[in-house]
Amino acid sequence: MTDALFPISALADLSGLAARLPAANSAAAEAARDRQNQLTKPPGSLGRLEELAIFLAGWQGTARPQIDKAQALVFAGNHGICAQGVNPYPQEVTAQMVANFHAGGAAINQLCAANGADLSVIALDLDHPTDDFTQGPAMSEAACLDALNRGAAAVDPGADILILGEMGIGNSTIAAALSAAIFGGDVTDWVGPGTGSDDAGITRKVAAIRAGLTRHAGLSGNAPAILAALGGREQAAICGAVLAARAARIPVVLDGFICTAATAPLHGTDPALLDHCLVGHVSAEPGHRKLLAAMGKDPVLAFDMRLGEGSGAALALGILRSALACHNGMATFGEAGVSGG
Repeated sequence: MTDALFPISALADLSGLAARLPAANSAAAEAARDRQNQLTKPPGSLGRLEELAIFLAGWQGTARPQIDKAQALVFAGNHGICAQGVNPYPQEVTAQMVANFHAGGAAINQLCAANGADLSVIALDLDHPTDDFTQGPAMSEAACLDALNRGAAAVDPGADILILGEMGIGNSTIAAALSAAIFGGDVTDWVGPGTGSDDAGITRKVAAIRAGLTRHAGLSGNAPAILAALGGREQAAICGAVLAARAARIPVVLDGFICTAATAPLHGTDPALLDHCLVGHVSAEPGHRKLLAAMGKDPVLAFDMRLGEGSGAALALGILRSALACHNGMATFGEAGVSGG
């Protein structure tokens, strides 16, 4: 399936993609639910842990899902919108943080090590930021497709689960712009402090997004084109990774506001494209709760985090491992000789 889909050669091809991608295996999910009801506990007493195990069973196609190989991908990109003064830090910080990731010094390194994920960090043309979307499209279709296909190519088809994250100075502005373009509402509902913008910085972010939405208003309803016009390379790469994971039947854990917003163009194209995706946590960035409500996603955790890097998704991996430890390791009533099963 993966080889037949990639590389994707036109953004318009995303519109019919959902029908060509695998769906969850309902028989495996139902078998997992039956197992949950036979384990030595009152039905439903493990709450969301039960539902997470059943979700993983459906996508892995087995009543006894496992996470032997967890892959974590962090994509990094730079953004032309920074010319509008939307971020308090220079874009050089993106490359500096990528170096920190490679050296093992970031939060995501520790969380992947603690929760058993193999981390790869992929820098996407950091010396060539995307264009300023207030002046024109952030990316040409070709540039957007290149990043999308690079994201898809990074996915290990042998992984049991995929953790996604991002790094890029200015990309909280990108996230708010994509959210507003896909889901509407007032721009101020989507904009937050990001890496620490003050009130003046937030005002500049709002103004820049409004200018971009006005310039690209003709793309309303064309979600793939909105990805190119307002997005960044790391957002396009995240979309590609999500699609490649779906083609390989790999469940995905998205990180916070920026990572979730990166997939908004996929949701705007067809919500079914995200059926295999969990959201690891709800970010403290104010737009994330609104975005999750619009996408119909319930986060695994709420820890008041807003770091990015895939940190919340990697933390949620520990919850998924716990869910499967209970699902696969507990005895059934019959096995334990306990009455009531």
